[in-house]
Amino acid sequence: MAALEARHLERFTFAEVRKALQALSSLYVERRDKLSGGAALATDGKRAAFALYYAPLHFLLVREVVRRLEAALPPLEVVVDLGCGTAPAGAAWASEAGRGTRVLGYERHGWAASEARHTLSAFGLRGDVRVGDLTRADLRVPRAAIVAAYAVNEIDEAARGRMLAAMLEAARGGARVLVLEPLSRRIATWWPEWEAAFVAAGGRADEWRFRLELPDVVRRLDRAAGLDHREITGRTLYLG
Repeated sequence: MAALEARHLERFTFAEVRKALQALSSLYVERRDKLSGGAALATDGKRAAFALYYAPLHFLLVREVVRRLEAALPPLEVVVDLGCGTAPAGAAWASEAGRGTRVLGYERHGWAASEARHTLSAFGLRGDVRVGDLTRADLRVPRAAIVAAYAVNEIDEAARGRMLAAMLEAARGGARVLVLEPLSRRIATWWPEWEAAFVAAGGRADEWRFRLELPDVVRRLDRAAGLDHREITGRTLYLG
């Protein structure tokens, strides 16, 4: 968090980040159709707001889910982070799995991929972040965990079908697979189909609500922007 603040608050005041966060939050809630075109990271201010606010929240949520699912054991070689953004999900899982675990991220946005490398460095994690389409990722990786956090909803229906088949095949080969999305069911109309497929394959579906201590800058931005993340929520599908 200190590294994030040093990098992003050097360019923007707290008030500017707060304003950008409000715009970003509105985009997530009211104009989600713009997300697939990259609107969330379209300006430097929104990028700073995402890095300082949403990325830490995503890290905390994935970390708690991995702990509850006991998904970091037995040891892993690699966490494949699909649509990794700034890599909070991959970093959270790899950190729980141990320092020998590396992260392989796939991210189409060049800035996010660069920021993801900063994230891995800050956590002392080895890894590689590739700029490209997450749907082209090879999931046939031995001793792997595969995570798609807030990513599956941003690809088209045909790509989702291929992704589901690839994830189920990877799980049959021994991979652990975690899909995470917001609680709202109106956002992801595809969720029931995926839930049925994961459960039929021996997996599970969960909804989560955690009350966690937030980093100071996240807590201050939360209050200043009129948001409320005293409770961090999400829903997951897991095969492991």
